[in-house]
Amino acid sequence: MSTHLFLSPQLGRYGFPEGHPLSVDRQGAFWRRARATGLDRKVTLAESPAAPREAILRFHTAEYIDRVVAASRQGSGYLDYGDTPAFPGCYEIAAHVVGAALEGARRIMAGDARRTFQPIGGLHHARRGGAAGFCVFNDPGVLIEALRAEHGLRRVAYVDIDVHHGDGVFYEFEHDPDVVCVDIHEDGQFLYPGTGSVHETGCGAAEGTKLNLPLAPGSGDREFLRAWEKAEGFVDRARPELVILQCGADGLAGDPLADLRLTAAAHAHVARRLVALAERHARGRLMAFGGGGYSLENLSAAWCAVLEVLVEPR
Repeated sequence: MSTHLFLSPQLGRYGFPEGHPLSVDRQGAFWRRARATGLDRKVTLAESPAAPREAILRFHTAEYIDRVVAASRQGSGYLDYGDTPAFPGCYEIAAHVVGAALEGARRIMAGDARRTFQPIGGLHHARRGGAAGFCVFNDPGVLIEALRAEHGLRRVAYVDIDVHHGDGVFYEFEHDPDVVCVDIHEDGQFLYPGTGSVHETGCGAAEGTKLNLPLAPGSGDREFLRAWEKAEGFVDRARPELVILQCGADGLAGDPLADLRLTAAAHAHVARRLVALAERHARGRLMAFGGGGYSLENLSAAWCAVLEVLVEPR
């Protein structure tokens, strides 16, 4: 089958205890809906080993990795200023998230898969030297570095429709002209992390390779799809060799941490258009990541809408 879906007990354990918004039951909620709708019969299920330290070092600093290892052994405290708690084994579990991204890339580049979906992934807030916003390691960041260093790709498109601006990807590649970033999010004047202005388009040689499209609180599918037309044209003109989609479900109406009013149809539309774009420019190579989402009903609906398109794009 052309679409490989990454699920595992280790990935399912990525989450935080004691009522934290990012809970450990997200993979289970998604998979129950996927099985109920028959999607489980249309994908190749995949697991992966944890990413080795040297792979994580492609993006993160050695000092930060050491800090995560120590916090993982201690099993308490915070990896940032209060959003991202440490817990026993957090290093190993976060390394599995990165490992799934790297294994997905390996399968795509080897021709074993055409598209991949990693619902527990897309941790786009972590910076090279620190955790942020529930994100221990930045798996899209590690993936982008690996695609170029290990697989010889030059131009990669990163498309982020999570309700929160993907600052950990955007700013860490802000000066890189070969990483095309498109980010549709709730306006940072009203929502964490407070970034992603429309005026930020890349720096230096990368100016014009980044696009931020902030939406006002209360925006729904109509406003989103209007922004998407600009986003799609931007990515199309870039002619990427591989497309990464971070399809966070926290923009759907009713999410407890944000104020957009999207439906899962918006996510399906983006997935459908990116599949076509990847076929046109990137030999079909598309990797999707679940990102945020703090209503189990919403995330299972949005992620299944994306997966349905990935397995049956027409």
